Amino acid sequence: MQPTIWYRVRDLERSRAFYRDELGFTETFVDDDAHWARLEHGDAKIALAEGEPQGTGGVAHVSVDDIRAEADRLRTAGVEIGVIVELHGQMRLLEVQDPDGNRVELGEDLA
Repeated sequence: MQPTIWYRVRDLERSRAFYRDELGFTETFVDDDAHWARLEHGDAKIALAEGEPQGTGGVAHVSVDDIRAEADRLRTAGVEIGVIVELHGQMRLLEVQDPDGNRVELGEDLA
């Protein structure tokens, strides 16, 4: 069973669009009355709930095939991204923040 990481976001519509359009997540559920949504990207499952973001918390990890291409695509789309870090020829990681500052880690497996 895969855990779901919950993020609090100030603007649910803006955050849903960011995860769908910029990071490639698929929306699997939306509750307009309770102001939350569930999204998935491969094995990564997140839920967004309208509220005040919590500065510290979980980090969703999303596997990608080509992290450099993803970095270029996100940068072109105006998304603020971190620096690609390579871990001993095994994995490349890139930190991205959603519009409310919640951290998402992109990872490319090099093994």
